[in-house]
Amino acid sequence: MIPVPVMQKKGEGSLAWLRDRNRERVVGVLRERGRISQAEIARVTGLSRTTVHTLVSELKVSGLVQEIETGVSDVRGGRPAMQLTLRRSSLAVVGIDFGHSHVQVAVADIAHNVLAERRCDLDVNRHAREALDTAAGMVGEVLTEAHVERKSVVGAGIGIPGPVDRLKGAVGSASILPGWTGLRIESEMQERLGIPVEIENDANLGALAELTWGAGRGCSNFAYVKAATGIGAGLVIDGRLLHGVSGTAGEIGHTTLDEAGALCYCGNRGCLETKASGPAIIQLVGLLNGEVPTLSRIVDLAVAGDVRCRRAISDAGHEIGVAVAGLCNLINPERVIVGGLLSRTGEVLLQPMRESIRRHSVQAAAESVDVRAAVFVERAELLGALALALQASSERAATGGNGDRV
Repeated sequence: MIPVPVMQKKGEGSLAWLRDRNRERVVGVLRERGRISQAEIARVTGLSRTTVHTLVSELKVSGLVQEIETGVSDVRGGRPAMQLTLRRSSLAVVGIDFGHSHVQVAVADIAHNVLAERRCDLDVNRHAREALDTAAGMVGEVLTEAHVERKSVVGAGIGIPGPVDRLKGAVGSASILPGWTGLRIESEMQERLGIPVEIENDANLGALAELTWGAGRGCSNFAYVKAATGIGAGLVIDGRLLHGVSGTAGEIGHTTLDEAGALCYCGNRGCLETKASGPAIIQLVGLLNGEVPTLSRIVDLAVAGDVRCRRAISDAGHEIGVAVAGLCNLINPERVIVGGLLSRTGEVLLQPMRESIRRHSVQAAAESVDVRAAVFVERAELLGALALALQASSERAATGGNGDRV
């Protein structure tokens, strides 16, 4: 058989082309991570440290990259360790977070500086198109406040509180956001904003926020668990989000813990969410001063030392730990980062989780995993949406899409 020649773009494969390609990879990592060391760039890109050093030196001379001190001494105890970041640019991205009862919007430059943000309380579950229109209006407001021209916005990231059908850019479960069924969120927002749009579920965005700015920095393999009204996980494997074939990777809230247990809204019985989600905790606590408490109130009381609320959240931590133990056996993460409203209770939630992980996962996985609280709670999904937009714009630039180069 005669081999078919591969058609290449002009210059493709030449040393100059390879150098430009590697330069774009370095810039792309800086756009995704915000602040990062040369050693981390080499690890993420697979380039040699010598190549990275040469490319970074050129980028600093050209004014695209600058060094900043971390305030922490390097491993040898010498001068403060240095990290790299892109200099501020006129280019920007937008992040939109749709919660069950709110909309949040923010704008950031490509050096990962948040320039402005807004929040609006709204019944998002039942008023989908109103929520989309509201978000589009808020985008205009934050751009005006930040003095960013719309033509400088290279993309938007959107988060929703449920599974995402990535092929359709829509909600992947009619039972979680019933008012959004059949609505192609990605294309609807793209039409309203006039810019490329990416969509993710809230747990994945929490994972991106922690990877970019928080407790996941410098960690290539971790699970982010969002414990709040619902329970979900974002899985980062080799520095990238794991989605699965239909976008439901990380749905640990529907891990079956009791086949004869309570009926879950997903249609199964005894799911983790029937035992440890916000509604389950509220039901377990019962009336407080004659009223049904909110989850936020229970969290506040637990932090203040209320025995009943602390026990309810501790019990939830044990149940979540059982599901996370299975996750540890499967993917053997370096860290489990716990976010969401329940994470505000700190060790009240985390210590029972650690105990369950030790009891239910294999010894090697249990001993190697670090369970810690997330850095972000209320803003996790919003920051994650910004990180998603930064990542997507970087990938488009690297493949020649839209021409949004630094």
